[in-house]
Amino acid sequence: MPGKPAHGHVALTVSDLSVSVPWYQSLLGSEPVLDEDTGPFRHVVFALPGGTLLGLHEFPEGTDGHRFDERRIGLDHVSFACANRAELAEWEQRLGEMGIANGGIKDAGYGSGVSFRDPDNIALEFFAPPA
Repeated sequence: MPGKPAHGHVALTVSDLSVSVPWYQSLLGSEPVLDEDTGPFRHVVFALPGGTLLGLHEFPEGTDGHRFDERRIGLDHVSFACANRAELAEWEQRLGEMGIANGGIKDAGYGSGVSFRDPDNIALEFFAPPA
């Protein structure tokens, strides 16, 4: 049996890369490592700490006009890992400084998180393990 797979990348379909790319650049504080038109779609990719890639895909035919809804089959949300609750609090503050609405820090037995949404309403979260 092969070894356990590590998380490699997440690819999100967005409605407009000209809106989403600057938004994610500002959020992540980094430039994309790839911007490529493959023909069937264009994608812009960001490298995250730990080797994970975050891709944003835009299709020339557009989307179906629906905004993201985690209640549909498929993706529920994407979570970005924080080392601890103090780092999570720094991200909550950064979201506020950027004018990004968020749910504030929510604590649970399994950890703490801050939920927010991107320009296409895709559910995102910063998450820290329990202390």
